Amino acid sequence: MSLSLQAFFAAVPILSGAILMVGFRWPAKVAMPLVYLLAVILAFFAWEIPFLHILASTFQGFFITFDIIYIIFGAILLLNVLKYSGAVSVIRSGFSGISKDRRVQMVICVWLFGAFIEGAAGFGTPAAITAPLLVALGFPAAAAVMLGMMVQSTPVTFGSAGTPVLVGVKGGLENPDLMATLAASGWTFSDYIQWVTNHAALMHAITGTLMPLFMCAMMTRFFGKNKSWKEGLELWPFALFAGASFTVPYYLTGIFLGPEFPSLLGSLVGLGIVTSAAKRGFLIPKKVWDFPSEKEWPSSWMGSLKMDLSKGNDSMKLSKAWLPYLFVALLLVLSRLNQLPLKAALNSLAFQWTDIFGTGIGASTKILYLPGTILMIVVVVTYFLHNMKPVQFRAAFKDSANVILGAGFVLIFTVPMVRVYINSGVNDLGLSSMPIAMAEWVAASVGNIWPLFAPSIGALGAFIAGSNTVSNLMFCLFQYGVAEKLSISSTIVVALQAVGAAAGNMIAIHNVVAASATVGLMGQEGAILRKTFLPTLYYVVVVGILGYLSIYVLQVTDPF
Repeated sequence: MSLSLQAFFAAVPILSGAILMVGFRWPAKVAMPLVYLLAVILAFFAWEIPFLHILASTFQGFFITFDIIYIIFGAILLLNVLKYSGAVSVIRSGFSGISKDRRVQMVICVWLFGAFIEGAAGFGTPAAITAPLLVALGFPAAAAVMLGMMVQSTPVTFGSAGTPVLVGVKGGLENPDLMATLAASGWTFSDYIQWVTNHAALMHAITGTLMPLFMCAMMTRFFGKNKSWKEGLELWPFALFAGASFTVPYYLTGIFLGPEFPSLLGSLVGLGIVTSAAKRGFLIPKKVWDFPSEKEWPSSWMGSLKMDLSKGNDSMKLSKAWLPYLFVALLLVLSRLNQLPLKAALNSLAFQWTDIFGTGIGASTKILYLPGTILMIVVVVTYFLHNMKPVQFRAAFKDSANVILGAGFVLIFTVPMVRVYINSGVNDLGLSSMPIAMAEWVAASVGNIWPLFAPSIGALGAFIAGSNTVSNLMFCLFQYGVAEKLSISSTIVVALQAVGAAAGNMIAIHNVVAASATVGLMGQEGAILRKTFLPTLYYVVVVGILGYLSIYVLQVTDPF
């Protein structure tokens, strides 16, 4: 089978999903079962993957689905517990105290707080936490999901304490040839990873500084009364200030401390600077922007997650209301640091199936290490901290369970489809896996202008897998090989892969399904993807241009 035919067959399920959800506006609960079935048929007949391998990949997907649903449920339950304790009402009032302008609230809550959660936990957690919080603050559910997806861009490459680099890039690149090349030049693999980190941090800092402004403009255009880009762009001094308040310390941290902490420290510094500035009205327009009255919202804006905040808790202090989310952030950080014994302890308990149906495909879940467990712990702490009654907790649990049912059905098909794709390299024809086949076809088609397209391959991997880390594992060695063939800087090309994979999280199908589930917005996934495609396109185009200029204009080369 020719490479072109391989690429065509590999693209069919992805294109079908995009056409059904984005073009025909089918809900994911209808489209994704058909896409999974189509992927299985092509895997079996076109790739000649043994049926047991397809079945094993499906079961592997079920394990991952459990992890995702567990995280979503924990995030929703915490929010509902805070709702019934009266804390959400206090938090909402606190944001109004900083600024009544929804654009400013979004920048602080999504861009900065969401970036911190990404730095600590990653794997879709920011959207799962910030989307329902925005709904509680009075944002439309569809806007909350769109914005929650958009923050999964700049912070993602260094999310989860650097996992996409330390696990994805490192695991995807380790091979004897590269090690020998580095050793001959007196360099270590850690040196190589640091150079990738340097390039990726700079590309993100340049491109990501505009993201808060992009988010403001998207919000006012699609969810404002006047459907105006201008109303969002009017916040440009504050939005750029907020962007730089994150990206400057983010870049410096990447250069001097490595890939573990740019998102964590950048967001913490940014939160302190921007919150203080917002309280003083620094760079904020005098005219306050808000959504139209909720009575005017179309049904497509609203999810089933309802926040009746009429019964607030006037006696609760703002610090006490926010304390559960601070506990979440603190525990996420402590549980992700290699220097502390907590990470090893949480990873010690694993439920696994190491050799599913004798195929060599394995699956496991480390339930204690998942962000869902941390969220559950904080739920229990909040119950006592906020002096809740059992009837309040039961109501919160019931509301959360109702929201999660729809997402579970969709993810049961979405994630296994992804695993069939990724594991398709094991076949009777000796073909590369489906994602690699698509990437090789693109590489063969574009030649020396590859840097312009390298981020798109990373985004493609994240679109398929819903993970920067997995995209890097799939494509880093391929990107390195293309750079070697073209005799250009491999560290820049690998960085383009890592940055593009971060951008691809904004259009990852099971990420948008998961984020939608947290606010009960099922059936609008295609509409969300149509919107988040715009910032994804912006990101991969700008980063591709930066990579091209670095290699062919500035003539940056590897230092070994």
